[in-house]
Amino acid sequence: MQKNMRILNYLLALLIIAFIALTAFVIQNPFSALDLNISKLVQQHHSATLDKVMLAISFFGELPWSLVMVLVVAGVFLAFKHRREAYFITAILSSGLVILGAKHIFNRPRPTELYVRLVEINRFQSFPSGHVTSYVLFFGFMIVLMKYMDHLAPITRKIITYLSVFYIITIPVSRIYLGAHWFTDVAAGFLLGLICLFPLCFFYLKRNGDKAMPHPRHLN
Repeated sequence: MQKNMRILNYLLALLIIAFIALTAFVIQNPFSALDLNISKLVQQHHSATLDKVMLAISFFGELPWSLVMVLVVAGVFLAFKHRREAYFITAILSSGLVILGAKHIFNRPRPTELYVRLVEINRFQSFPSGHVTSYVLFFGFMIVLMKYMDHLAPITRKIITYLSVFYIITIPVSRIYLGAHWFTDVAAGFLLGLICLFPLCFFYLKRNGDKAMPHPRHLN
């Protein structure tokens, strides 16, 4: 267990270093050829149907629906007497302060129609992507829950896991396709989401100061 914790700590450190390095790159290069080329690549094939699909993928990241989604899911867990899981899911809402704080600090403008095709008009700043951060954190935590809540029906765990993986994979593409973000925005959002996911999972799996990873059914 100590070896696993050491590996996870190294991984967290690498994620933080990568986020800092990417942030430094964006500060030095607020408009880069890399971002523009990837946006053109992602947007080169588009249609009205694909626009709707990409908007649907991003739907749960929009206010107030992101707030509603977290509270509804937490309410479902609470209704089935999984109080501890419900509390941790609700704690995900605090990431909104981290996202807004980062956007305010870096203050990077959104892509404009001068360079990309704008399907969605957004408020707030561009870096990092709040959608990607929140999706990685929320759906990543759902994957962790389904791994350890093995008293749930296998089909339920599989459906939730596969849906979560789908949203985590597709949300970065969706944000670039919609013209809402540059590649470096979504990459930073992905890293930030993983960084926030680490402490959430650590405290969820930690029991009474123990480094053991308890079975969830013993925690409720």
